Amino acid sequence: MTLALFTDPLAGLRDLLTLIAARRGGALGVVLEPVTEPGPGWIPAAELAREPFLLGAVLDDAAEHRGGIPRHVAGALLWKGYGYWHTAPMALGWALNRRVPIMRFEDTLVRPADGGVTVAATSVRTAVLPGDPSAGEPGTVVVDDLGAAVREALITGQAPLIDAVAALTRVGERTLWGSTAEALVHPLVAHAEILPGDAAAGAPALLASVGAPVDGLLEWTAEGYRRRTCCLWATVPDTTACATCCIGRSRL
Repeated sequence: MTLALFTDPLAGLRDLLTLIAARRGGALGVVLEPVTEPGPGWIPAAELAREPFLLGAVLDDAAEHRGGIPRHVAGALLWKGYGYWHTAPMALGWALNRRVPIMRFEDTLVRPADGGVTVAATSVRTAVLPGDPSAGEPGTVVVDDLGAAVREALITGQAPLIDAVAALTRVGERTLWGSTAEALVHPLVAHAEILPGDAAAGAPALLASVGAPVDGLLEWTAEGYRRRTCCLWATVPDTTACATCCIGRSRL
């Protein structure tokens, strides 16, 4: 009897994330390996979005950790972290080899710590195009449009938490989706030299292919891009606006 062998479609992305973690001094806010036995501290994302909101306590802890900042600022910043680490692997997978990891909302786990979060999942699927050599392998989902697959992953995997953050903090949904929009683009710009081709130049195409609710929340300039929203980091005492912020003067 011959055993069927298959190649992990996300192996390249896992190696890339390991390299990015090393560039960041070991810090990474996402675990791409499936977390089959969640230890203490992991919370199902669905639990955070369900009333009565457990998310409220997480926001209050984040606000206290950052020196007692207002809850709405803590909410925007916590979302910026969650949105980035839930979104960035999809953008990097698209740029690396057109293999997009999907963490479904019902599978997603969150581990709050030090005012931020780490994102993981009990199961990670991979969206691939029909001609991909790994199409049909275990854990893959064959799609005709990767932009549409990312859009569905954002709407189903992020919208419930965005609704909860907005309900608890009154931060506008457009502001929160603005952080997700940047999370699709920033990894391709920040790590362009270790990605194939001209990933930074391809970022606008990725954003446009995803469409609503993120397309149109960044503007493109000769120097790079600029957000049309503010993540509220600029309101934290002793900080300055992000380089890409709509209220800052500097540009990426």
